[in-house]
This record gives sequence, structure tokens and C-alpha cells, in this order.
Amino acid sequence: MKKVFIEEGKKMRKQRKRLMFIISDMVIISLSVVVSFYILMEGNTTGLDGYSIFQSLLIVLPACLLAFILYKVYHRLWKYASVIEAMLVFKAVSLAVITSFIIQFLLENLRIISHISPVVFVLFWLFILTGIFTSRFIFRYRQESKYPISQERERALIVGAGDAGMLVVKELKNYRKTLLPVAMIDDNASKQRMKIFGIPIVGGREDIPLAAEQYQVHTIVIAMPSAPKQEIAEVVNICRQTKCNVKILPRVSDIIDGKVSVNRIRDVEVEDLLGRDPSILDLEGIAEYLESKTVLVTGAGGSIGSELCRQLTRFKVKELILLGHGENSIYQVKSELMKKNPDLPLIGLICDIQDQKRVNSIFRKYKPQIVFHAAAHKHVPIMEENPLEAVKNNILGTRNLAEAADASGAERFVQISTDKAVRPTSIMGATKRAAEMIIQAMDKKSAANFCIVRFGNVLGSRGSVVPLFKKQISEGGPVTLTHPDMVRYFMTIPEAVQLVIQAGAFVKGGELFLLDMGEPVKIKHLAETLISLSGLEPGVDIELKYTGIRPGEKLYEELLTAEEEVLDTEHHLIYKAKNVSAIDPDFFRKLQQLEDLAEQEIEDPDLMLPALKSIVPTYQPNR
Repeated sequence: MKKVFIEEGKKMRKQRKRLMFIISDMVIISLSVVVSFYILMEGNTTGLDGYSIFQSLLIVLPACLLAFILYKVYHRLWKYASVIEAMLVFKAVSLAVITSFIIQFLLENLRIISHISPVVFVLFWLFILTGIFTSRFIFRYRQESKYPISQERERALIVGAGDAGMLVVKELKNYRKTLLPVAMIDDNASKQRMKIFGIPIVGGREDIPLAAEQYQVHTIVIAMPSAPKQEIAEVVNICRQTKCNVKILPRVSDIIDGKVSVNRIRDVEVEDLLGRDPSILDLEGIAEYLESKTVLVTGAGGSIGSELCRQLTRFKVKELILLGHGENSIYQVKSELMKKNPDLPLIGLICDIQDQKRVNSIFRKYKPQIVFHAAAHKHVPIMEENPLEAVKNNILGTRNLAEAADASGAERFVQISTDKAVRPTSIMGATKRAAEMIIQAMDKKSAANFCIVRFGNVLGSRGSVVPLFKKQISEGGPVTLTHPDMVRYFMTIPEAVQLVIQAGAFVKGGELFLLDMGEPVKIKHLAETLISLSGLEPGVDIELKYTGIRPGEKLYEELLTAEEEVLDTEHHLIYKAKNVSAIDPDFFRKLQQLEDLAEQEIEDPDLMLPALKSIVPTYQPNR
């Protein structure tokens, strides 16, 4: 109800403002007609013909009103008016005056009204245009000056003097409680030493540090919404040389109706630094394998699983099954999806994938045709302390799902894996490698097509390093690092999930797909960048504290072994391993031995680790 009242209030204010403009314009037009006749009579008020003025008003006023309505002059936001709005007024007034002249000429010939000199119509046109433009200028000036100037406004440098930069400057100058634009930067030499709305363009991107110091800038706003990600990353790295806060304007699609609100300017995120443009999906190919299919996602309440569910709703799936262990997370994701996709059948199931009977029951009942397996225990240090749970969930849980998918007649099974499965040094990595081997073994004996998609770290996932760094910076530090040389691959969650769904379209059976993660990122550089973008200096304002490599961790992660050669696929960011390691003939016997230990709840590393290593020979524990 409150929302309805607010909307009604906005509507009434808009109507009042429109009525005010109409009344104002009619007064301007009337005065213009009187003044035109006064000039025509050379200032002789006694010679003014009241009847001629009256008959002219009867013609000109309706003509102008109709022309303004025709050109939708009263449906424009004059606070953000530009040359387009000025041309509309010019056209409307010109049409109205020409129409009035024609009507006057016809009525004169019919001897209905008396003769009026054509010169007066030229004067009408001139004075009406002048009056209308002046009224709009006064309105614009009052709108721009109604906010009191705050002495606490932060001085801002705008990077990008294109259309977006111009709009940002205009909005910041109007909205006087936030940032104060004092200078602009643009690589186009023809724009340099020019001004936009009184703000000088002082140089190219290489001049950002000097301009920030010279103009005492507190905040840098990157207004380059159409620029490639790589270019944005380069600009951000230059901005890091300053001690300024760095913010960025979102993509072009967020700039609506030629209006940029300062609320749309956001902080620079780490994904802006990856230097990669978003991946492009083959929507037609994907739609073909997902359309009218029952799709099941395990780990649907997690970071990857929930994003998988969000993106799968783009396709015409028959029904989407959200399977997870956490009641609250499944409820939240299902509620979100139901709100956005009210016509899509959604099924939320609470299930521990270690429970073989429950898994089999679900697959028998719903018979999912496509399975995305994202459920896993993934935290390396925690799994080092809980190897039994890692084995039961990541290995035995994956086997339960794979066997159930085979028995129920599933068409495709996509296993999400990790770079930590390559030459693993951790329990988590070893169990994920064993899960890969289960998928490869199942593909050889099943009618279903099984595949693996392997990638590195994703930004923003639960427990990832970026949210931790941000929290530590907001608290004043220190920022904790394990080792100055630690390197990781990173990808955004939406990008990784899009590529996982895309890889599912390429499945023929037994493939190990690798996602192009770009260049590896040094964790120390990541932390320093986040500190710098907050306007602070690493090692001075925020301490960097090294805690040492934790059990199971590696300095460098790898996406494939030396034996796994890479082949291209139809998508430039998805590769396929050529020489996937052969499965040990005794694999299932050794897996049974590991399961026997798990069933006996034997968590003794002296027994568990050798059994795991017999399955994954490349496992070299780092404890």
C-alpha cells in the first residue's frame, strides 16, 4: 500500500510539473504575440490593434500547444536536456508559426479575419523561441543550484571524456552532496586541453598520477563503460600509483535514458583486474541439449551450484531440481528463482550425497536427464583435519551420484572439478582427483555420457580469499598472507558457470574439459591492489602479515599434468585434455578398500592416506 501511495505521489508531481510548463509556455506565447505587434507598430501603443492581437492569439496558441504535444515536448526531462531537446522545441515552434501563417492566409482570403503583415509571424517565431529557451534555462539553472554546496565534497578525477564521462560530470555537478569533478583524463589528443562543462581535460592515462597530485584528487572515477576488460585493468593499475579511492562506471546497458546517477558508480572489484572480457555462450547449441529436459544440480545452495541454477533458468528446461545438504541455502535459492521464474517447475530436495539409498530414491523418482555435480567439501585446511569426511563426500558421494545417474538412464553427467586435483598435495585435491577417476571409469561402462570440467579459484565464492581481504582491510588490517610467492588462477563465478554449461554441450563421453583461467595472479599482488584501491598504502596504512603455507597448500596450482595435452574445442575459452590418464584395472577394488575404512569410521592417517594414495598415485601429502 505504501508503495502505491509513493507511486501515486510521483505521478501527481509529474503532472503538476507538466501543467506548470504548459501554463508557462502559453504565457510566453501570449507575451510574444503582444511584443511582436508592439514592435511592428514601432512602439506606438495607441496604434495597437487589439482585435488583430486577439485573432492572432486564437490561431497561434492552439497551434503551438498541438505542435508541442506532437513533438512530445512535455515528455522530456529538462534537467538532462541536450541539443536533441533544443531541436524538438525549434521544430515545434517553427511548425506552429508556419501553420498559423497558413491559417491566417486562408482566413484572410475568405475575408473572415482582417489582414496581418507576414513580418509579424517572423517576430512571433523569434520571440516564442527566445522565451521558451529562456524558461527552460531558468528551470535547468534552478534544478542545478537547489542543492547546497557542501564543503565536504571529495575532489574527483574522471577518466574518460566520452559520452559516459560527460554524463558523469554533468550528474556530479548537479548532485552536490557527493563528488566534485575537478579534472578529466582522455587518451584522445584532440580532446586534451579542452573543457567539458568547465572541467579541463588534462592529459592521457599516463598523466593520471600527476593529475591526481596536481588537483588534490581524493577519488578517481573510471567512466569507460564500453572499454575492453584488458584496457580497464591497465587503467586501474595506473590508478594504483596514486593514493586515491578508485571507482568505476558500470557497463553501457546500465546508463538509462541518457542519465547516469552517482549511485550507479561502484567500487572497482577484483574481477575488473582480470583483463578478460565476458565469455560468450552458444545459446543455440546449449538450448538444444537442455530444452525440455529434467536437470538436477547438486550442491545447489553453494556458490557454484546456485549460480548454475540461476543461469539454467535462461533455457527452456522441463524442470529444475535443486539438491543440497543445507536446508536454509536451498530454501533461499529456490525462493529467489521462484520469484524470477514463476512458471518454471522447481524442486528443492534436501539430501546428503553420502546417503546412497536416498540418492538412488531421488534418481528413480525424478529420472533427471542432465546432472551437474557441484557438491563437494572444498576447503583445503579444514579437510586436512577431516580426511574421513572428504573421502565420504567427495569420493563416495560422487560414486553414489554417478551410479544412480547410470541406473536411472541419465543422458549427461557433468562433474565440476578443481585445479587442486592435479598432482594433489592435499586431502581435498586427492579426493577430487579420485572423483575424476570415478567419472572416467563410469563413462566406460555406462550408456550415459560423463565428463569433467576442471578450473581454478572463483572470485566471491564462500571462503575465498577476496572477501577475507576486504574484511581485514575494513577493520584496519593486518591482511594475512600465507607466502609472498603464492600464485593462483582466478575466474568470476558467472563466467565459470557459463563455461561449465557450455562444456556440457560438447560432451560425447569421458572428456576432461579445462577452462581458460587467463594469467595466474600473485596473491600478494591481489592483496596490495585491494588495499591501494581503498585509498590506502600497502605496508604503511595496512600491514601485510605472512602466516606460512598451511597443510595441503601449494605455492603454484596447475590445470593439467604433463601427460594431458590440450586440444581446442568449439569455444575459445574451453579446452580438452587429449591424453587422460588410464584408469587402474584394480581401481574399484581399491575404492572398496577405502570405503571399508570409511564405513568403520577409521580416520587414522596411517591407514587412510596410503589407501587414498593407492588410488591416486600422484598424491604427495604436504602435511
